[in-house]
Amino acid sequence: MATYQDREAFIPYQRRDLIELCVQDGQLAGADVQKFRDFCEILSAYYHFQLHQTLEVIKDNFAPFDPDTDTKSIAVVTIDQKANMEAKLVDAFKTLLERANYITLSEEMLQRAFQVSSLIELKTDVDLNDFERIICYYRGDTQKTTTVNKFLKKLEKPVDVFERVVLLLKFKDERYFEVKKIKADNLNFKPGKMYIYYYKNIPKFDLEFLFPNIKISMTWKDRLLFGVPAIGAAVPVAIKVLPQLLLITAIISFVVFGKSSIANFSINQEQLSNIMPVLVAALSLVVALGGFAVRQYNNYNSKKIKFQKNITDTLFFRALANNSSVFGSLIDAAEEEECKEILLVYYHLLTSKTPLTPKQLDDRIEEWMEKKFGTKIDFDINGPLRNLEAIRGKIVKDGAETDSISEIPLLTYDEKGFCKIPSLEDAKTVIDYVWDNAFLYAK
Repeated sequence: MATYQDREAFIPYQRRDLIELCVQDGQLAGADVQKFRDFCEILSAYYHFQLHQTLEVIKDNFAPFDPDTDTKSIAVVTIDQKANMEAKLVDAFKTLLERANYITLSEEMLQRAFQVSSLIELKTDVDLNDFERIICYYRGDTQKTTTVNKFLKKLEKPVDVFERVVLLLKFKDERYFEVKKIKADNLNFKPGKMYIYYYKNIPKFDLEFLFPNIKISMTWKDRLLFGVPAIGAAVPVAIKVLPQLLLITAIISFVVFGKSSIANFSINQEQLSNIMPVLVAALSLVVALGGFAVRQYNNYNSKKIKFQKNITDTLFFRALANNSSVFGSLIDAAEEEECKEILLVYYHLLTSKTPLTPKQLDDRIEEWMEKKFGTKIDFDINGPLRNLEAIRGKIVKDGAETDSISEIPLLTYDEKGFCKIPSLEDAKTVIDYVWDNAFLYAK
């Protein structure tokens, strides 16, 4: 089994399309084509039922943490019960993501992504200490091209993108934010609750957009461009004006109190005439450099508005689901991936002219996907093999006693480690038996 750094386990075809690709491969006997379709259908139904149970577990344990809940609880959840529910939720949530072939993104990787500058140069800050728990997974680490304006030109720039991102955030309780002297009314989230986000096509340098507590401020470049003109205006003005401070005071007095007030300053008409060019020059410098500072501040505000629009566009147009609605989407994704993996394993074991070990089977599937469809994947062979082994049922012949028949799995191994599967007909019968015995209420 080869290991790849640039491939993922995700199979980029819909389940029904993958079934057609197997049929069109031409390796199935004519009589087996419909049987193969029937096997795929009942397999999909089985996993739909199985994952529905997983969904119910997740929904039940998410209830105390749901910020959008509109239902009432009939009992008070204790602290210990809440901690236990959180542990069950997190465990089931991570397992579900992995079954859907998502890859974990650690907090360290998030921090590194935060260090990469966005296309809009603004300083952003996300305080990860605000969160009690952070879970982030992605699928589809690709590179796309975007157009940026630079020096009055449009340039093509490559951008690293996650095609799918799932983010779970649990905020700390109210006491933590009270210590930070932040009122709960000023927060755009509920302390102690969990927020779950599901997005598409998120650039790596925009991951901080997904965090509700993001803060925006000036970069050092913006501060210098804003502050330097102000300092530049103040220094020459001070050099020219300070020696003439007495005269300036006299002029202000003249403007406010009239001509008679000048007598108190011992200033003659010639001195008044000499100060006017100084004041005019100083005022011109203040206006010029002050205008530049104002323009730079307006540029900063323009960038800030554009940045906030980017955040809004990301949160609105790239959002697939949020909070409890994320679970249904991930259940569908996990169902698709697990069924696709199993049908590929079963198909290749069924059509192979020689027995295959797990390693040989893994390589065969990867080579088949690349050769036939130009699709490179890092197939996860262990998951579907475990799943096939776990599906066990009885093949009951007409007139036979059910109790005397042993259950058989959909996958076994011989003494040499080669994989063995039952025929299509027997495989359908095994899953049908599992279906018939899913609920045994009758006595």
